[in-house]
Amino acid sequence: MLLNYDSLDYLPSAKDLPDSDDTPKDNELHDLIPHLLKDILALIWSERMDWFFGVDMGIYYDPYEPAIIPDGFLSIGVPRIIDSDLRLSYVLWEEQKLPILALEVVSHKRRKKYTEKKNFYQEMGILYYVIYNPLRKRKPRLEVYELQDGEYKLLQGEPIWLSEIGLGIGREFGSYMGVPREWLYWYDESGKRYLSPEERIIQERQEGKQEGKQEGKQEGKQELILGLLKQKFGQIPLNIELKIKQLSSNQLDNLALALLEFSQWEDLRLWLEHQS
Repeated sequence: MLLNYDSLDYLPSAKDLPDSDDTPKDNELHDLIPHLLKDILALIWSERMDWFFGVDMGIYYDPYEPAIIPDGFLSIGVPRIIDSDLRLSYVLWEEQKLPILALEVVSHKRRKKYTEKKNFYQEMGILYYVIYNPLRKRKPRLEVYELQDGEYKLLQGEPIWLSEIGLGIGREFGSYMGVPREWLYWYDESGKRYLSPEERIIQERQEGKQEGKQEGKQEGKQELILGLLKQKFGQIPLNIELKIKQLSSNQLDNLALALLEFSQWEDLRLWLEHQS
């Protein structure tokens, strides 16, 4: 119902509306937690241009009311980039699409506002409401509500699968921006956590080192066999050298044993023909 506006001709645009309420963040977590979720989405949805994740950005739902500002929110079915200036705020009568998820990180100062926001998001029709309370010791720190028949129902389990988004959300200890602590992450349907940008870089470096080691071993085997063949038969024909360099690691091991029985180049040629 909040998307039913009369005429867009008389409504303010995002450029006409304030893009900040000048309210300082309660602490750094309110900024870093949603930014990590946004950074991971940018990796796993890098080919998609139909989503937008806002961090501490105003959602204008009524031209006569101030914006509501979640710590983070996700919209699907909207342009990821609208122009070179990017979004100043999220204006519903321009976007024509409600966010599908709103995220709040609880502050020890303003706990009552999260119940108020829950009621407001429910009235707006936002499908998922995520509350993360890092201060809790006994109760669950992560709560995810889904709008069912006009009311928010608490979803069970963790990570919690969000079927309309195609992702799960949950908590896990990790490191982001060099800070080791519990963070919120996205998960796939099997419950496997998606890596953060930092973790992806570390993984690629490790894989690169491993590939380098394997390539080094492969080249070492090739050079050893070519050296033995040169000692046994003299100058190696170019076509045979190329075929040897195309062999797998296991084939090179087998060739190292077999060449002890070779007495002429023809023996090696026949052996190579049987490998293809």
